[in-house]
Amino acid sequence: MIPPKPEPRSGEVSLRRYVRLFREDILSAQPARLYRAWMAEFKTPFFRSFLVNEPPLVKRVLSGQVGEFPKSTRVSEGLRPLLGNSVFLTNGTEWERQRRIIYPAFEGGRLKETFPAMWDASKAMVARMSAGEQEIEEAASFAAADVIFRTLFSLPIESEIAARTFWEFRAYQRTQPVVNLAAFIPLPRWMPRPHKRNTRASAAAIRGLIRQLCEARMAEIAAGTAPDDLATKIMTTKDPETGETFTTEEMVDQVAIFFLAGHETSASALGWALYLLATNPEWQERVAEEAKDLTGDFAQISKLRVTRDVFREALRLYPPVPMMVRETTRPHTFRDRAVPTGSQIVLSPWHLHRHERLWDNPDGFDPARWSTENGKECMRDAFIPFSAGPRVCTGAGFAMVEGVLLLAQAVRAFRFEATEKVPEPAAHLTVRAKNGIWLHLTRR
Repeated sequence: MIPPKPEPRSGEVSLRRYVRLFREDILSAQPARLYRAWMAEFKTPFFRSFLVNEPPLVKRVLSGQVGEFPKSTRVSEGLRPLLGNSVFLTNGTEWERQRRIIYPAFEGGRLKETFPAMWDASKAMVARMSAGEQEIEEAASFAAADVIFRTLFSLPIESEIAARTFWEFRAYQRTQPVVNLAAFIPLPRWMPRPHKRNTRASAAAIRGLIRQLCEARMAEIAAGTAPDDLATKIMTTKDPETGETFTTEEMVDQVAIFFLAGHETSASALGWALYLLATNPEWQERVAEEAKDLTGDFAQISKLRVTRDVFREALRLYPPVPMMVRETTRPHTFRDRAVPTGSQIVLSPWHLHRHERLWDNPDGFDPARWSTENGKECMRDAFIPFSAGPRVCTGAGFAMVEGVLLLAQAVRAFRFEATEKVPEPAAHLTVRAKNGIWLHLTRR
């Protein structure tokens, strides 16, 4: 069985029509040729855009000089009300400063320290699940949010402020914040951005809740009573160059992106991984067998090789962030074509991960591919679920431990079976199913 994939648009469309399609789903708004093209150029009255799939070009954009291909403001326009001036949106010296403060909290040694909180969240996830038919994306979202709150603030998702943040974020998602006029038409800096009223309201509510958490933690740090979790680590880390720490408002920005990236993307990957196992029972039984003796020992995670390959295959087929956008700061030449200053460079994990000229069986589910020569080569050159280069996701290692653990725990406790409701992939903030992922659960 070939996992579900959006039907791409056929033929050229006007900018007005493209915006309408983009609002409905980022993926089906794109033409089918992107699954074979090394590069494609799109022209609008306002800017030129180049989607690149050729591995050397992708590497050049992501791993070359950061200053030559900074994050595009097209992405930040819609997310700014929630994410403020976070590390996800900044460029240049400000991004470098934020990265220096944040990175130590996610170094390899810290993963072992945060693992007990992940373990507790994984057990809580299983306890919340029950036999019968259910929509699994919401359960995955709840579990991923629980991991974030436990590792960041030592709070379970059931705590009042964590639960309120979670449900407010669900409301924020429904406003489709990425779809913003300024993402398509360049507006002067002084002009107010046309964000929807409910987008602004949800973003303000979420930031208000996060501010309460950060202010309370600042007080605990001052009193010497703060727990040794990720929030404390980040808030007490000094920039090695300036000696400064984050202000409370700066920390609100960073926590907003940790919650968005760490919860939303992990939930997307976990939901699709469970669906893929439900439709491939032989792989599901291999995961269950591998996980049967799982304990809270961090060292065991490295032994869950089948589970890791299944989760990696879910990230390949359904990369949570389907597209990333950079911008050129000087003229370039891509494949003998002039790329002017100010061009938008689109990197699409969705199309790169399914590229017909790179992958064997690109649309098929095959966790064994990662042991083949083609799979190993593509992992190096054409697999970027967490981006790559200097701006690779700081929490990539965190996400791989979390995702593998939650998947193993879920399958150890329940058998998952597909229902007649086939999920339809669609992308707004992340790759989700239009009407959810409905599975039937049987307790093992």
